[in-house]
Order: sequence, then structure tokens, then C-alpha cells
Amino acid sequence: TVQFTRGYLLGGAAAGGGAGGVGDLLGGFFTRGGGARAAARPRRGSDVETETTLGFREAAQGVTVPLRMTSPSPCTTCHGSGAKPGTSPRVCPHCNGTGVVSRNQGAFGFSEPCDDCRGTGSIIDDPCSDCRGTGIQNRTRTITVRIPPGVRDGQRIRLAGQGEAGLRGAPAGDLFVTVHVSQDKVFGRNGDDLTLVLPVSYTELVLGTTVSVPTLEGRVGVKVPPGTADGRTLRVRGRGVPKRGGGAGDLLVTVKVAVPQKLDDNATEALRRYAEAEKTSGFDPRAGWAGA
Repeated sequence: TVQFTRGYLLGGAAAGGGAGGVGDLLGGFFTRGGGARAAARPRRGSDVETETTLGFREAAQGVTVPLRMTSPSPCTTCHGSGAKPGTSPRVCPHCNGTGVVSRNQGAFGFSEPCDDCRGTGSIIDDPCSDCRGTGIQNRTRTITVRIPPGVRDGQRIRLAGQGEAGLRGAPAGDLFVTVHVSQDKVFGRNGDDLTLVLPVSYTELVLGTTVSVPTLEGRVGVKVPPGTADGRTLRVRGRGVPKRGGGAGDLLVTVKVAVPQKLDDNATEALRRYAEAEKTSGFDPRAGWAGA
């Protein structure tokens, strides 16, 4: 008599198909001697998903946040065993603790979950009154989650063993936290680089200047060389988003001319004199443009 576990026979016959299907089943059976007993292992808890929203700078620099959640957790009365305190589960006499029983059908033997212990391999004679023998309770808890620096909007973070409790002391599932990152009024992000737009005056671009700009760790001076074109991007190395392996990206500063909406008489007259001097010097902003 050749014996298969029910799950393995159905899975192999349905998916194998074609030549070699039976051979695959036989080969799988003879190389998986512990397959039946493995089915008796306590059921692992399910994974749990939650979400959190961070500020842009918190996500870039990393932060520790508390998460309050309600989910199945190990029973605090029986510590997850399912048995009343002072007692213990006993080995199921029907399946001898394997969680599976065998039956014959023709030339084949099949293994299926034991009805007496529901496939757990143990029987609880005196169940815990708080969890009714399951070993788990719905419990509201607060866990502290460390969000690493540089996390991106929509990124999922896995916390091993922080999910739903397993049945009767089995390992817990994992917790997956999806991080949402809000936009910042000053900074943008391009990979590990921070970006920002720096308002400057026309004279600052022409004559050059040094401007104080913000970073994640304070302010730094950015030198704008004389004759800088509007829209040029200046790079400040090492002032971007921290990288997982160490170091940081860069800060990309794009200069943008701010045009005054009103000028007093003195400023207007000075600007007109400058315009005349500009023409006299031979400067033409549209030289070579559109076939000119």
C-alpha cells in the first residue's frame, strides 16, 4: 500500500499533468518522509497590515512612532497554550500527536486531519475560560515602530512576529506598515537627493551672491556665481536624504528670479538707465533666437 497525504496528492495530480505526474508524486512522497507529521505543527498567525502618515522631514530623517492597533494576540491568562492555568494540553490519543490520521481506499492510503484534535495533535480537557481554548484574544496594544531614514511614500515595512498570534502558542504572523509621506512646503525629493527652488533677484544672478538655504540639519550658505542663468541648478553635496548604507544624497538648489510687482520712482528710473546701458553695451537677450 502506498500512502500519500491528501494535500500532496491533490496538489501534485492537479499541477503535475502530462508525463511524469505519478513519478513526481512517488518521488515527492519518498523524499518527504516527515510530510504527515509536519501537518500537525500549530498554525502560524496571519499577517496584519496597517498604515501610518509621516511628515516629509520625519520620513527623510527617520522617526520612532507609536502604533495603536487591535488584533488577535496571545492570551494573557494561559500565555497562548489554550489550557486553563495549572493544566496543560495532552497528546491526542487518536493520532498520537501527529495531527493526521490514515485511511485506505483501494490500493492507496490517504492521510487527513484528525477530527478529534482538529489537526493540532493535542487535546485540551480544561480550556482557558478567557480565550475558550484558542490561546488568542483580541487585544488593543500599542507598539513602537522605528521608521528608518529615507523611507519613501507607499513603502511597506515588515515587523517580524508583530502580527496576529498563532493558535495555541504557534509563531505569530508579521506586521506590515505602509508609510504615507506628506508633501513639504520647501523640499522635494528625487531619489536620495533633496530639491528646492531658491528665489533670487536679477541683480543677485548678474553680480553673484551667497544665500543661506535650509537643509534637514540646519542651514548652509550656497554660492551663486556671477552671471548665473535663471533656472540653473546648484548642487550641495551630502546634504540630501540619508542612505541605508551610509552617507547621504545631495541638495539640488534651483535658482528662480523673483520679479518685483511694484517699484518706487528711484528704482524705476535706475532700471531704465540700466536698460539703456545694457543696449549700449551690445547685449541682446534674443540674439540668435527664432532665426533673429
